[in-house]
Amino acid sequence: MSVLLTGVLVGPPLQPGRDQAARAAQQELSKQIYQQAQPSLLERVLEWLQEQFDQLAHRVASAVPGGWWGLVVIVLLFVLVVVLVRWRVGGLARTLAVRPVVFGGTARSAAQHRAAADRAAAEGRWDEAVLERFRAVVRQLEERAVIDERAGRTADEAALDGGRLLPECAAALRTGASLFDDVAYGSVPAGPEGDRALRDLDESVRAARPALASR
Repeated sequence: MSVLLTGVLVGPPLQPGRDQAARAAQQELSKQIYQQAQPSLLERVLEWLQEQFDQLAHRVASAVPGGWWGLVVIVLLFVLVVVLVRWRVGGLARTLAVRPVVFGGTARSAAQHRAAADRAAAEGRWDEAVLERFRAVVRQLEERAVIDERAGRTADEAALDGGRLLPECAAALRTGASLFDDVAYGSVPAGPEGDRALRDLDESVRAARPALASR
């Protein structure tokens, strides 16, 4: 009897069923040591993105003449084009975003701005001559009550307001305002031609009679 009991106790264990084996494996894998060994969610996402990028890069490289070297050349050319475009249109973008005001600092009369423009032109300082001449034109419009005196007025606003009552000078005023903005930003250097155009505008505005249309 004792031999039989001993055989039962020390005999080989019973084989677990399928469900028992699955539960045992799940319990074993749920232990912290296995959880720490698995990659995190961020790591899995980054790995997936890397795989997608590699596949896309290989497809692009296979479609581009020259393979990877051709792709590198295209990317470099694209970067160069972007830099050139930003360099060329940067001044224009700034001009569209914020226009400089005509007057700043100490207030001067039209005659004073005109005298400053004459001095600058005589010394070949064309940028200053153009800016001062346009300021003289705008101040002249204010002194003649063609436009009201208003701080912070831009060159475009002055040309638009002045052109309403001086329609024969409207086109020249717009051209003068555009030149003022270009020179004020430093994107277009002025020259004797610009100075001459602003002199003609100054004379035209001084000689023009306001139209009877209401502002």
